[in-house]
Order: sequence, then C-alpha cells, then structure tokens
Amino acid sequence: MSKAVAAPPSGRRGRDARRAERAKTSSVSIPYITRNIPLTELCHSEALDIIETNAETVLEEIGIEFRDDEETLTLFREAGADIDGTRVRFPRGLARKLIETAPAEFTQHGRNPKRNVQIGGDHLVFVPVYGPPFVRDLEGGRRYGTIEDFENFVKLAYMAPSIHHSGGTVCEPVDLPVNKRHYDMVYTHIKYSDKPFMGSVTHPQRARDTVDMCRILFGTDFIDDNTVCTSLINVNSPMTFDETMLGSLKVYAAANQATIVTPFIMQGAMAPVSVFGTLTQALAEAMAGLALTQLVRPGAPVVFGLFSAALSMQSGAPTFGTPEPTLVLSAAAQLARRLKLPFRSGGSLCASKIPDAQAAYESAHSLAPAVLCGVNFVLHGAGWLEGGLVSSYEKFVMDIDQLAMMEVLCRGYDTSENGQAMDAIREVGPGAHYLGCAHTQANFETAFYRSTVADNNSFEQWQTEGELRTVDRASKGCKEMLASYQPPPLDEAKDEELLAFIAEKKASFPDSNVA
Repeated sequence: MSKAVAAPPSGRRGRDARRAERAKTSSVSIPYITRNIPLTELCHSEALDIIETNAETVLEEIGIEFRDDEETLTLFREAGADIDGTRVRFPRGLARKLIETAPAEFTQHGRNPKRNVQIGGDHLVFVPVYGPPFVRDLEGGRRYGTIEDFENFVKLAYMAPSIHHSGGTVCEPVDLPVNKRHYDMVYTHIKYSDKPFMGSVTHPQRARDTVDMCRILFGTDFIDDNTVCTSLINVNSPMTFDETMLGSLKVYAAANQATIVTPFIMQGAMAPVSVFGTLTQALAEAMAGLALTQLVRPGAPVVFGLFSAALSMQSGAPTFGTPEPTLVLSAAAQLARRLKLPFRSGGSLCASKIPDAQAAYESAHSLAPAVLCGVNFVLHGAGWLEGGLVSSYEKFVMDIDQLAMMEVLCRGYDTSENGQAMDAIREVGPGAHYLGCAHTQANFETAFYRSTVADNNSFEQWQTEGELRTVDRASKGCKEMLASYQPPPLDEAKDEELLAFIAEKKASFPDSNVA
C-alpha cells in the first residue's frame, strides 16, 4: 500500500515558503556547464566545405580592410599577406595556418578560483547582456542607464546560479564621463562579484587600463601565464576592422588575455541576405582577426564569435528568433569546431520593447539553438530587450530562470540505478500510482525543474494572490535578490591599491563625453 504524501504548508505563507525553496533548489550553483547531450548540427560537411572554400576566396581576392593601423599591416606583410593600402589579401590557407597556434579551449580565472570558467570544448558559459545605453524596470520605465544600474546588474549576475560570468558593459552608465567610466565599470565587476569579467574595448588605452587593474588584482606574473579577462572585438562588417578594435585586440592578445573576434552582422545590410553568403563573409572576417591575435602573440586565447540577426526588409530593423539566424549559428558553430576554437554567439535575444510574449518567444528561439548547436560563450544570456538597446531588470530575472532550465537539459539522461527507477516500477505495479512510493518520496524535491517566476497554481490561487503576471513576479524576485545581496570578500590592500590607481588615472586628464 502506498504511503500518504505529507501535506504541504497551507495558505499564502505556505506558497511563499515553497516559492523561496524553489528558488534555492531550481538551479545548482556550478561554475560552468559541461554538455552531456549530443550537438545539433544542421549543416552537412559538403556544405561546410563550400563555405570554407568561398571564405578563402574572399580573403584571397577581395581582402579585409585594416584601417589606420600601420603596425597591423606590417605584421600581416611579414607573415606573407599582400598589402594594398589598408587592404590585406591572404594567400589561400595563410589565415588558417596562423590560427593553428590558438588554444582549442582555455580557463578564464575569476578572483575566486571556484568561479573559474572553462571556455571551449564541451563547455558552456552563460554571460549577461552587453552594451545597452538604456535600462528598464516596471517602476521607472525606459531610461538611460547609470552606474547604480550597472552595479545592480553585476550584483544580480553574481547572485544568479545560472549566470557563470560577470560580463562586461551590462549597461552603459551615462551619468559618468565617457573617457573615464571604464574605470568604474571594471572596478564594479571586481568589487561586487568574484566571477570572471570582460574588459573595456572602447579605446586601446582603456584596454591597457583594464590589464593594469587585472595586474593589481591577480599579480603581473599570474596574468602573463593565465587568462583573467575576456574582451569583445567586433568586426565592422562588411570586411573592415577599425583602429579602435584593432588597438584593443592587440593590447589584450599581447597580455595573454582573451579576445572574442566577432563579425557583427545584420543580414541584408552588413552581409548578403542569404545564409550561405553571410556564413562565407563571417568566416573570412573572423579568420582575419583570429590570425592577427596569433601574430601578436602565438598561443594567445581567442574565441570565434558571431552576432547575426536578420534585417526586416520592411522596416530596416533587426529581427530575432527567426529561422535564418539559427541556420547561420549552427553552421558557424560547426566551422569554429573545424578551426578547433571556442565559439561565441548570442543568447536571449529579442526585439520586443517590454518583457512580453514577443520577448519570451524570440528569446526562447534564440537561446535554445545556442545551447543545442554548441555555443561555448553565450553573450546576452540575460536581460536583453529592444534589440540590445535596453537592459531590463525583469527580463534579466525571467531569463536566468530559462538559463537554469538549459543547465538541466545539458545534464542529459540519468542512467544510474536511481535514474532507471526499476525499484519504483516494481513497488507500484499495474494500476496504482507513484505519488507515495519510496522512489518519489526520495526524489520529489529535485526530480523536476521548478521555475522561480512561472505560476503553476490553480486559477483560484492565482486570482487570490493578485492575478500577477510573470513580469510582476520577476519584478518582485529582482527586488528580493538585490535586497539580500552580500558582496564577496575582497582583499583590503588590493581594494585600496585599485582605488588609488583609479583616482590617480582620473586626475591625470580632464573629463570628456567624446568616445
């Protein structure tokens, strides 16, 4: 005879207690994900061969622009490339050969060694939204981001078990001078989180400042041999690298710090409308930038990145969650694996202006392919809204719930004796139920993922509790997270040295709002 199931606490207090408990158990706090499920590969090998052949033709016949950077042109000339002004043409196979010294995977260290992430291989790292100038929440609506908002998003990322990385420009703090805000941004990542973080790329000197702050935090000898910072180097598609991105790339690569070389493509505007055309151009652009990192420092860690979205042919605005970018992403991930490099692409992307059904659908159709097709570094994993113009508090909390689900999916199948559940099948037998059997009692708290923002109660319970929408529950959860935040310990001497470095640097030149 089956055992009776213990009655849960009743009333609103009991429901709140159960929701709090779900928040604790719904996601296991792990430094990064290791996939235990097969990859989804949508592009067959013959098609990949065509893309690689066409990309080599682009590199050889059309070439890539490297603007206003004589040092870069000299490096390529000495490596055997053909230089015509600022145009670099690569003899067939040269770029691929240069890339061979890059590591297939690498460790990025956090200031807490338990937070180190492994980038590449079968590993998956979820990273927050990056770059929006605006923020949004239910009370304040859409507004320019501030350093307080920046700190809040870093705190949320630190507290979220399903976020493995503190990220970079989680929002743009426009209340600080453009030429000095990078000090505060990097310091915020160091102070309010102990997860790995990304560095500034808006000027080569700001990249150098980031490296100098990392030297204070980790020690000069340590960062010469280890990666403690990752940075986003966007290609000015089509087929152009500008002086800012080149300068930052060279600073980080020379210091043995990771760069994510990323063609930034809106299909139909910055690349052809066809999937194959986009992949050809993106591969050529990426290979050129990847090759440069190895000319600067052979063995420097680097990630093949790609941001690709379709452009609405009616409005000219980017669209997300559509089939074509999924096809691009899957093939690009396969191409990165052929190059034996880690791969970065987007995460919870949407064009919606608020955290609504459009945001949820588009984000789900962007995130799932990234997970299934083998992305290693998922940038914009949580908080992205309005095509990347907005960092949303509520969307961040909704997204981290979805990221936690992806972690469970990546675990794959439990084939242990407990997972096979033969004891339960024998105990229950035909015609009974499993609610009270020993196996259910032993596993009911962890058997299924429990969402922290979805409402699965009855209609009457939902009505009694105020008919809250998902965004309302996310807003409440966000406030609770920030109210309970406790900073990770930071060595006082290092903190003082960092603050002194920042103060001295800021005092050495005037404020400016020119990028």
